[in-house]
Amino acid sequence: MEQYPAFPLADWRPTKETVHRFAQIIGKIRLAASPRRNHWWNVPFHLTGRGITTRPMRDPASGRLFTIDFDFVAHRLVIATLAGDEVSFPLAGRSVADFYRTTLAALAHLGIRTRPALPHPFDLPDSGRPFAEDTEHHTYDTAAVTTYWRILSRVAMELEVFAADYCGKTSPVHHFWHTFDIAVTRFSDRKVDEDASIDPVTREAYSHEVISSGFWFGDDHTPEPAFYSYTAPEPAGLAARPLEPAAARWTQQNGSHLAVLPYAAVRGAPDQHAAVQDFYHSAFRAGADLAGWPAARECNHGVTDPVLV
Repeated sequence: MEQYPAFPLADWRPTKETVHRFAQIIGKIRLAASPRRNHWWNVPFHLTGRGITTRPMRDPASGRLFTIDFDFVAHRLVIATLAGDEVSFPLAGRSVADFYRTTLAALAHLGIRTRPALPHPFDLPDSGRPFAEDTEHHTYDTAAVTTYWRILSRVAMELEVFAADYCGKTSPVHHFWHTFDIAVTRFSDRKVDEDASIDPVTREAYSHEVISSGFWFGDDHTPEPAFYSYTAPEPAGLAARPLEPAAARWTQQNGSHLAVLPYAAVRGAPDQHAAVQDFYHSAFRAGADLAGWPAARECNHGVTDPVLV
C-alpha cells in the first residue's frame, strides 16, 4: 500500500464537497454539546482507528453522554450513548439533506435533543442554504473516502511526531470541519490585541501568537493537496526565510504568507517522512526566530526529563 497515493482534488471533488458538509453537520452538533475550550479546541474531530470522532459529548437537555463517529472502514455514521444504545446508518447514497434528516432522527431515537444552532454550512459557497434543503451534494465514492482517510491517518502521525518536539502550549492534532484540514498549533505566551471588528471565530483562534502546521486536501484557492505552515501574526521578513526541502515555497494568501510543500513533492521524495518533518521544522524555525520565541520550549522527541536531557 502506498504511503501517499495520488489524490488530485479533481478526482474526488464531488465526494469531498458532500463529506465536508456531512462533517459540518456533526461538527455543529459537537459545538452545541461540548464545553467551550480555548481556541475552539472542543470543536474539531479527533482520529480513531476507523475514522474520526466527536469524542464524548453531553446533551444539554437530557444530560445523556454520547459520541458520533464516522466509520470510514464500514462507511457508516455511528451514534452511541454511554448506556450502550447505538444507532448507525450507511453514508453512501445520501444527499446532505437526507444525511441531516437521518442524523436528527437517530438522535431523537436515542432521546438526544441536541441540534445545530445554525443548521447551514459555515464559510462555504452555499452558506445561505439550510442543510435540510441541500439535495445538490449527494456523491459518496467509498474508494475516494478510503484514500482520504488513509492519507489523513498518515499525516496525523507526522503531526504527532512534529508536535513532540515542543514543550510549550500545543494543541491536539485535530481535523477541522470548517476548512477540512488537519493541523497542530504551537503557541507563545504573548497575547494578540484584536478589536471588535474582527469576527469572534478568528478572535478566539488567534488571541495568542501561533505557528500552525497542517495539511489540506485542496480547495478553490489552492487546488492541490499540500502540507502547510503559517505564523500569526506574521513577523516581518518571514517569506525571505529558507524552507526545506527544495520543493517547499512561500505563497501569498489573504495578505499574509503561507509555507507550502506540495503533496506531489512528498510523493516523489526518496524519504517521505524526512521531507515532511524537514518542512514543518524549517517553517516553524522561520517564524519562531523572527517572532522571538524562546528556544527553551523546544524539546527533543518529547523528552523534558532533566536527567535524560
